[in-house]
Amino acid sequence: MRSAPPQELNDEEVPVTMDTTPASVAGGLEEQRRDAVYRTIKWRILPLLVVCYVVAFVDRSNIGFAKLEFAGPLGFSDAVFGLGASLFYLGYVLFEVPSNLMLHKVGARKTLLRIMIPWGLASAAAAFMVAPWHFYTLRLLLGVFEAGFFPGVLLYLSYWIPSARRASVMAIFLASMGISGVVGGPMSGGIMHALDGAWGLDGWQWLFVVEGLPACVLGVVAFFVLSDRPESARWLTPAERAFVAGELERDRPRGEKVPHSYAAALRDRRFWGLAALGFGIMTSTSGLFLWLPTILKGAGTLSVAQIGVVSAVPFLAAVVVQYLNARHSDRTQERRRHAGSFALVGAAGWLLLPVAAHQTWLALAVLTVIAVGTMGAMGPFWSMPSAMLAGTAAAGGIATITAFAGIGNLITPAVTGWLSSTTGTQVYNQLLYGAVLGIGALVMFLLVRPARR
Repeated sequence: MRSAPPQELNDEEVPVTMDTTPASVAGGLEEQRRDAVYRTIKWRILPLLVVCYVVAFVDRSNIGFAKLEFAGPLGFSDAVFGLGASLFYLGYVLFEVPSNLMLHKVGARKTLLRIMIPWGLASAAAAFMVAPWHFYTLRLLLGVFEAGFFPGVLLYLSYWIPSARRASVMAIFLASMGISGVVGGPMSGGIMHALDGAWGLDGWQWLFVVEGLPACVLGVVAFFVLSDRPESARWLTPAERAFVAGELERDRPRGEKVPHSYAAALRDRRFWGLAALGFGIMTSTSGLFLWLPTILKGAGTLSVAQIGVVSAVPFLAAVVVQYLNARHSDRTQERRRHAGSFALVGAAGWLLLPVAAHQTWLALAVLTVIAVGTMGAMGPFWSMPSAMLAGTAAAGGIATITAFAGIGNLITPAVTGWLSSTTGTQVYNQLLYGAVLGIGALVMFLLVRPARR
């Protein structure tokens, strides 16, 4: 039999497959070309998005390190700190959905330029706060400006990468959280130690300035480097643009049970299963970043600089495991168990932490389990919404899931700050984080049923 030449990625510069080429070889060549196209796309957009999200996560979580030095001089209690951390997520929750719907209309380039410059300025301005209301206002504004970034990037990646390849790509992007922990801790500790007293500013003030302003620069870079859709990417050939657009069109969720409108997504029980797990994952993640320095300080006699270095260990392990789990999820095309089982591991870590929190290295080991479980779930989890939703439902649904997760981050820092101030211990905080993550995983298993084959 004569084998048909591959047509999906037919570029005039590439010769047509000869009639004598076996079908299996032709299919292999086509797969190699397909891999090459997506490799080009990933190298073009992912490094910049990863750097941007590292900066975003450092900007939102560096108060965990700054607190070690500003809490005493400014008279900020754990309750003040917890409320300020919560207000970030109030702004985040309120503006996620409208920002994502706007990105769907105007594109990623304009959206990133619009949000990154003001969030960098708001982060840097925290260096000059002297009263709790300054802290509250700046954290609220930072949440408003950052709100569109995370759900926007998740939506943006769905414009470029088909669902079968998406979990590992999501894991690379979401590794930004772990990377921010790996580099952010040592960098924050180093800045506070090295620049303390320079030009009359304390180390914690320099921390906000040095780590805040890069977001302004990156917003401009993103505007000029990124392309909104494959169809407008001049760095792809016409054949490659047509091929990617065609694959994504064929990959769109279809069928009567696939929500295409935002209202339909809200009526789908699977949506709420994902929202429950998203609530647990993001609550656990924010708790880890906010309280890890405090937990390590309370476990022993480490200095701020030493805590900065040691705190990188859980996130370094999480980055590796996160990618491996997502890659296996892509190979097996299974998402539900890969996300839910890792979340349960993270929940178990939180529940064990009170027993380990009084010994530095034992606490570090359990914190590593929490980081690996929580962040290991992210790649498969965040590839699920765009595979279940289409059109406006995807734009609004992804943003609503992250907004719902943000509600957990809005409530729990204030609650845990109050618990810590009232009881004088972190134990109840840790049990609360474990319960939220574990219940979220169980609800997801209940409402999101495996696809029938």
